[in-house]
Amino acid sequence: MVMGKLYGVGVGPGDPELMTVKAWRLISTSDVVAYLCANGKDSTARDIALPFLPEAVAEIAIDMPMRVEREPAQKAYDQGAEEIAAQLTRGKNVIMLCEGDPFFYGSFMYIFERLAGTFETIVVPGVTSVTAAAAAIGQPLVSRDEALKVLPATMDEAHLRAELVNCTSAAIIKVGRHFGKVKAILNELKLKATAIENATHDNQIIRELNSIEGDTLPYFTTIIVRAK
Repeated sequence: MVMGKLYGVGVGPGDPELMTVKAWRLISTSDVVAYLCANGKDSTARDIALPFLPEAVAEIAIDMPMRVEREPAQKAYDQGAEEIAAQLTRGKNVIMLCEGDPFFYGSFMYIFERLAGTFETIVVPGVTSVTAAAAAIGQPLVSRDEALKVLPATMDEAHLRAELVNCTSAAIIKVGRHFGKVKAILNELKLKATAIENATHDNQIIRELNSIEGDTLPYFTTIIVRAK
């Protein structure tokens, strides 16, 4: 029996028109798609790909509990990998939908490490939230010999501060409940920053950092920092 192929397909940051032609082709001709659902809710990646999903496509929804502990997530990846493997073994190709890019903080990497050694696996890159955020605010990320740091807001305070002290340009992601910490550090270091919530989605919001009250922002917020 011929085994199916596993595709990790980046669907971009939100606007379906930012999807690559290759991603569109694979999704629009797919027999089986897989995606994560956070806490059993709707999948952002599926929402982005929805205009291109065939009517008869089979779907594998991987219910991902959003908790600090690693064990529940590992169990969800194990179960999702088993369901995907079952389809691949039957000769079906499986398209796993990934918001942004599959290998840029993408959850697909955890399915990849479970299945790529057994099944042919192809990764299709996508537009990231970082580049989408820079485009949204009309500000280049880096030029010439400058360096860009991509920093998860989940880092501990001391580590995040150390990374920002001498940076030329930074993109802070996974902001969510960590916004208060991030804002305090940026103000302490006198760094100007812009927050982009839900870049390229219909509900995109762009605000200067110091105009934002409160200590929480949506998880899908990117903060662009430029020292110059």
